[in-house]
Amino acid sequence: MQKGHIGVTTENIFPVIKKFLYSDNEIFLRELVANAIDATSKLKTLSSFGEFKGELGDMKVEVKVDKEAGTLTVSDHGIGMTAEDIEKYINQIAFSGAEEFVNKYKDTATSIIGHFGLGFYSAFMVSSRVEIRSLSYKEGAEAVHWSCDGSPEYTMEPCDKTTRGTDIVLHIDDDNKEYLEQARIDTLLKKYCRFLPVPVVSGKEQEWKDGKYVDTDRDKVVNSTEPAWTRKPAELTDEDYRKFYRELYPGQEDPLFWIHLNVDYPFNLTGILYFPKIKSNLDIRKDRIQLYCNQVFVTDSVEGVVPEFMMLLQGVIDSPDIPLNVSRSYLQSDTAVKKISGYITKKVASRLEELFKNNREDFESKWDDIKIFIEYGMLTDEKFCDAALKFTLLRDTDGKYFTLEEYRTLVESAQTDKDGNVVYIYTTDPVGQYSFVEAANSKGYNVLVMDGQLDGHFISLLESKLEKTRFVRVDSDSASNLVPKDDKKTSDLTPDQASLLTSMFKSRLPEMEKAEFLVTFESLDPAADPVLITRNEYMRRMKDMASTQPGMSFYAELPDNYNLIVNTSQPVVAKVLEEAEKALGDRLAPLRATVSSDNERITALRAEIKDNKPTHEQEAEEKKLMESVEKARSEQEAIVKAYAEDKPVIKQAIDLALLANGLLRGRELSEFIKRSVSLL
Repeated sequence: MQKGHIGVTTENIFPVIKKFLYSDNEIFLRELVANAIDATSKLKTLSSFGEFKGELGDMKVEVKVDKEAGTLTVSDHGIGMTAEDIEKYINQIAFSGAEEFVNKYKDTATSIIGHFGLGFYSAFMVSSRVEIRSLSYKEGAEAVHWSCDGSPEYTMEPCDKTTRGTDIVLHIDDDNKEYLEQARIDTLLKKYCRFLPVPVVSGKEQEWKDGKYVDTDRDKVVNSTEPAWTRKPAELTDEDYRKFYRELYPGQEDPLFWIHLNVDYPFNLTGILYFPKIKSNLDIRKDRIQLYCNQVFVTDSVEGVVPEFMMLLQGVIDSPDIPLNVSRSYLQSDTAVKKISGYITKKVASRLEELFKNNREDFESKWDDIKIFIEYGMLTDEKFCDAALKFTLLRDTDGKYFTLEEYRTLVESAQTDKDGNVVYIYTTDPVGQYSFVEAANSKGYNVLVMDGQLDGHFISLLESKLEKTRFVRVDSDSASNLVPKDDKKTSDLTPDQASLLTSMFKSRLPEMEKAEFLVTFESLDPAADPVLITRNEYMRRMKDMASTQPGMSFYAELPDNYNLIVNTSQPVVAKVLEEAEKALGDRLAPLRATVSSDNERITALRAEIKDNKPTHEQEAEEKKLMESVEKARSEQEAIVKAYAEDKPVIKQAIDLALLANGLLRGRELSEFIKRSVSLL
């Protein structure tokens, strides 16, 4: 029997491994099975080159739980090891010292194994003792038994193993008895080993008998050795791709389409990315895409490997250029990983353009489902954005789809404003904003539907990408002013008339929380509504964007500002004004005269003072005049308010405008209905 010390410069290697890998101790099984697969694959390779002339036999890898003995065994029938191999690969751990080891890798536990080739030693995270029983494929080789209890001391001696390959026997320690449960082992094998290229057997198939599940004599193979991504696209049918998707994501609706990745230069990469139906909910999850290394599961946290916007996709990426044990910081800094990310972006954009060109009708039918993915990609990835401009579609209220170039050609002649900007008119709610859409259509304007979760941000992006282009929501102004060809037609009201109408309409506005109304006057089409309510495009857009972007919360807290536009050319408004002037003219005239004369005196008084300090008498006079003006205006407001309250047509005109904007609710809506009935 040989006794010796494992070649390390310190005796605390095993405590270090346990301490810094403890939170990830389940990966021990992945490491041991991956080693077994490697040993099996190497023998197959030697056989194919004629360097091994024996019978390969059953090349499966077995994982066996013996709860009674307290052991977990991973067995293969691969190349096996001689005593010299064990001495070289197991007994020598090459690193300079534990201090450097701990300092360098204390924050990235999983990187320890990858950097130091300690895959086998991960077994000590869960074991009080580990044994190796191995027989090499080499002719005349002698079987060897190696044992270690977690200290640097080991024993190695010949044994009676007669079958080629290696058995790794783990004596599970008291803190990790969960790994003696078949269900726990099966869960880990499904997570890490479900697509390994060699059959992995764990336990027996079960069947229902006498009211319970019982083991059969058939081995339970836990993996699929030839997953779809390892095969050539020409070998796969659409149903093969869908079947694999259902295997990855049971119970989910079939994907829209997929992209098969296959590249061997300047790096190796295979995989399949699926486009699921996303629609309106922007759900960025970190576990949609699974990362593999030679069919061994690495992680489903693929930030850094794929651009953030592709977190909306699902599927598998397999690359031997990404080590089994990776940390987030490693992924974010590694140049090979960055190249992979760039390639995937380019490939996805190319595939989308190909789908668009080859079958536009089918692409249009899928657009509403993939739109949020494409918009998110364009907003977060400049290179993808530049590529996607070719196949990005816009949909109008008639359900027709246009490329950006096609749409500009469609609307350029009718929707170019006085400053040479092409105006893209859009609605965020075709039903709720129907009257505005209809008014725009009557002007010969086309209206886009931009009702997606990211459309507020996407509109701003398009304005920055498309030359001399601006977007306006259909309810942001009257139809006549959406595409201003010249200056707005101002009303020809006198100051007294404007003041009178302002007071009447303001007094009949409902009280709405966090809402402010500015009354303005325009001479619009006489056939248009008497009152329109619009919102400033910029402020409304900022508030909409604030709902999906926390950094813009300032805008979300601002009140909603509305423009209440009174159409002075409308007969109803003209009649309201005429009747009010007749009814109130005599009562308001002296008050107006008082306001006018007092203001004139205030102006003259301030001119007298100029830069001099006012006298006590001058200050007293100005204060008295201002109080007089305020009193006269208050009396005017009271008179006009009392008059307006007795004129239901004013309230009706306002409520119609509120109703068109979805702002009439609760008690106000109920009163509107009652008033409408009474006016009939």
